[in-house]
Amino acid sequence: MKATVFSAIALMFAGATSAYAAEPAKAISASAPSVLLSGIDSKHNDISVKAQDDFYRHVNGTWLKNEKIPDDRSSSGAFMDLREATIPHLRTLIEGLAKQHAKSGSDAQKIADMYASFMDTAKIEALGLTPLESDFAKVAALSDKKQIPAFIAYLNFISVGAPFDIAIHQDNKDSTKYVLDVGQSGLGLPDRDYYLNNEDAKLKDARAKYLKHIEKMLAMAGDKDAAKNATDILALETELAKAQWTKVELRDPVKAYNKIALKQLDALTPGFDWNAYLSTLGVQNKLDSLMVSQPSYLTGFNTILQNTPLDVWKAYFKWHLLSATASQLPKAFDEEHFAFYSTTLQGTPSQELRWKRGVRLADASLGESLGKLYVEKHFPAQNKAKMEKLVSNLLLAYKQSIDTLDWMSPETKKEAQGKLATFMPKIGYPNKWRDYSALKISKGDTVGNLRNARKFASQVELNKLGKPIDREEWGMTPQTVNAYYNPEMNEIVFPAAILQAPFFDAKADDAVNYGGIGAVIGHEISHGFDDQGAQYDGKGNLRDWWTKEDHEKFAVKTAALVKQYSAFSPLPGYHVNGELTLGENIADNSGLAIAYKAYKLSLGGKPAPVIAGLTGDQRFFMGFAQVWRGKMRDATMIVRLKTDPHSPGEIRANGTLRNMPGFYESYGVKEGDKMYLAPQERVSIW
Repeated sequence: MKATVFSAIALMFAGATSAYAAEPAKAISASAPSVLLSGIDSKHNDISVKAQDDFYRHVNGTWLKNEKIPDDRSSSGAFMDLREATIPHLRTLIEGLAKQHAKSGSDAQKIADMYASFMDTAKIEALGLTPLESDFAKVAALSDKKQIPAFIAYLNFISVGAPFDIAIHQDNKDSTKYVLDVGQSGLGLPDRDYYLNNEDAKLKDARAKYLKHIEKMLAMAGDKDAAKNATDILALETELAKAQWTKVELRDPVKAYNKIALKQLDALTPGFDWNAYLSTLGVQNKLDSLMVSQPSYLTGFNTILQNTPLDVWKAYFKWHLLSATASQLPKAFDEEHFAFYSTTLQGTPSQELRWKRGVRLADASLGESLGKLYVEKHFPAQNKAKMEKLVSNLLLAYKQSIDTLDWMSPETKKEAQGKLATFMPKIGYPNKWRDYSALKISKGDTVGNLRNARKFASQVELNKLGKPIDREEWGMTPQTVNAYYNPEMNEIVFPAAILQAPFFDAKADDAVNYGGIGAVIGHEISHGFDDQGAQYDGKGNLRDWWTKEDHEKFAVKTAALVKQYSAFSPLPGYHVNGELTLGENIADNSGLAIAYKAYKLSLGGKPAPVIAGLTGDQRFFMGFAQVWRGKMRDATMIVRLKTDPHSPGEIRANGTLRNMPGFYESYGVKEGDKMYLAPQERVSIW
């Protein structure tokens, strides 16, 4: 079951600009201490690279030269380092719970036993595929394609790949109600391009290796026709891929708003038994309509369903059941799954240590319960208070910026200010924690525990139908190193774990915090006004609150940004998709501009201190660039460029700074420098 869709800072983040007093550019001191009082980590700087030519490498170049991506990771950098640092903290908490011999049915017992079951490899080997026998029996029992709708509902409920999936979220045009949303799904490769692109040798190679991977997994599971079934599965997924919308098409919330009465579904998918599907989910009496995000896909799928033999569908279902649980199965299945999805597709040579994977499984299953322990131990109250002040200053800067926009009409400005005034910031952790009492976890059955955790999460979502909107709910756990904006809630959310250096350092000078977490805050606020978020009003409803002229001026600016980013090629032969990444690029540029303005406001008219030879403005921009420190394997880069709405980190840093007047002034960037863009080519939105 899909999660509610929102704009996050990362898979990996985000401006009106004003003229500020120029400060003289100064080189980074080679003799500076390793960690400055400002929060700038100078040991990563490369002063041989001019700031005016490549600011990203000026700030991160030494790290880029010396960093070796760990064998068990597909990428490395500021985000990943924080995520990796969080895992041992969670392990200590989990192992502490195990020592308590907690009461049966308590969250402590469930967390400890979820972890212990995954770590009990001897038991996993002894069980073999036994934990999947009941699911395989369900597949074997399919004797008519009329039974498939109910079975797809079952797969949706246990979060196993199926031709379509569902999500529960607010009605985009009536944010006071929840809706059930049906959307395209069912592919084993990262994107439709992996099936349909016959020009890219790397994608063709991945497709060929995927075929071999399916065959090997099925054969290991006892399938005597593994080769034929693998070929049929790949052919079926290819047909599904042909019917699917592109990643760019999926970004249009108006096109995706298709509310259809249940009685009209047969016209969309003739013969598909929606009553059986909804009855299996237990929601047939809770709704009289549902949302269909991609109607043409659903119609296409229905045709594919009718034209594909039942035996092929059964092989497809068995394959996805096997693949979805492979990491919890005996070593041979686990390693083969890793070899394809991590090594072939991502270039990652080695698996993580098992204890790390066990922590991630427990975290994914009982995240808020574990998060409650995490914030008690690792999130000081003063961090939340300082963040609240930062958020307040960013909102004030945004308010002032809207008033000074030269491209927006007074009528639309009034609407924008109204929306901004209703933003709901959530910082650190939720006020209300999730109740896990209905989740059953037992020691020694890791596949069963995973299935129960998925069922529990799905039921939590389905239970929302017909109930009031829960505005206290969080879409991320406190221990998540990320942040997000949810347009339907009009909320910005900053989990505790991202509120650490280099993003946020409570002891550091304000400049680096505004450049780091301030830009993150600004990024998330800006999502409320990017090309997608700007289509929602302050109540979270999809409503056009812009004048025609404002739309036209905004389109000119966003088209220029698409052109800018589409020119970036982080890997030979591959370019950033400027249309796919537009929303995040708007948020990166706007967020940094607003954070810069908020930093100036925070000074209260006083000059910023010079620390280690660096002005306040210079530390601000360095603070921004160092959070994008990172590198990834080539195979991972290809997956990201095909699927991720965020630009790669280097481009998020340099691409954004090239549009910032304050950066030019602070570092004396001039025509002839590689970071230089002519004033008429720079894009300033919010």
